[in-house]
Amino acid sequence: MRETAGTWRVGILFSRSGITSVTESEHFYGTALAIEEINAGGGVLGRQIEPIAYDPGSDPEAFRSLARKLLTEDDVNVIFGCSMSGSRKAVLPIVERHNGLLWYPSIYEGFEYSENVLYTGATLNQNTFALADFILQRYGPRVFMAGSDYIYPHESNRVMRDLLECKGGTIVEEQYVPLDADERRMRRLMADIEKAAPNAVFSTVIGRSAQILYRLYAEAGIDRTRRPIASLTLAEGEIRVIGAEHCTGHVLAAPYLASVDSGENQRFVGELARRFGDRTTATMWSQTAYTQVHLFARALEKAGTLDTFRLGQAALEVDYASPEGRMMFDQENRHVWSTPRIGIANATGQFDIAWQSQVAIRPDPYLAATHFEEPWL
Repeated sequence: MRETAGTWRVGILFSRSGITSVTESEHFYGTALAIEEINAGGGVLGRQIEPIAYDPGSDPEAFRSLARKLLTEDDVNVIFGCSMSGSRKAVLPIVERHNGLLWYPSIYEGFEYSENVLYTGATLNQNTFALADFILQRYGPRVFMAGSDYIYPHESNRVMRDLLECKGGTIVEEQYVPLDADERRMRRLMADIEKAAPNAVFSTVIGRSAQILYRLYAEAGIDRTRRPIASLTLAEGEIRVIGAEHCTGHVLAAPYLASVDSGENQRFVGELARRFGDRTTATMWSQTAYTQVHLFARALEKAGTLDTFRLGQAALEVDYASPEGRMMFDQENRHVWSTPRIGIANATGQFDIAWQSQVAIRPDPYLAATHFEEPWL
């Protein structure tokens, strides 16, 4: 039976403060824009979406407690939230215990499945595999790996190491820094990078530490057209904070870049700027968060209920023409099909698209079907 009274109440858990405030604020703005668009169009089945938003401050324990509050006190069953894998892992037992449904919009390391989660960010076969080939073909075989010390960098680097080595590359060093690493610690990392003189740095350093790393890299005077930092996370919003002049030549592998040439993307970029102005920019973080809300609305219209099982099943049957391209869930693993792209940062703070797949790639979060040796470019 369809629910017909009141509003559709949902929770939002993204950090607008703390070490990941830049990327998670972008998640928040993309989510807010989508909700406003849907409500302006009459809502879903005649009912408005009512968001209840909290700022966990980049603290996994705060994510855990606020998820519990949403599910047990705020009469919420659906949560859009989390960015880092640490926060998702903190929230997951709470969501499963109370039979909620988490929509998770961030790239992540894979190797997870839950009937209580819908994963809308890229899996490693949708970004890392093409990037490995790009690094080796354009820059050379010697790669320095740097990461923040938590699950996603460790797992991403493990896969990247295997990819590079099976294709003839060499990892000259692998090093991790604390999530809250200060400039003094990052200068030690930068000194080690300079000493190793790699052809490229594969970085999974995130947050404020990443901003410091890119500034130090520019300060070192390294030719970024020949020896860049290649990452899965340096998006347009963080470039704006760092300074475009410090980031030209660096490489990003992601399904979405703000320079994607499509009418839907141009509309999204314009609407985001119109609504939030200088506070945000179109990035893979804002776009994925935006897209998953529209997928949710289509699933909700089909299911007519926020019941976790029925809504989750309906989500597997819908699609959406997103700024990235047409998005849909894989019915077997609850992750989305997406289109890998590689961009090189330019002087405007945007990315020139250096390569993109001609077709959407099926998510393989368990790397069960993807062959490490096959060429991607």
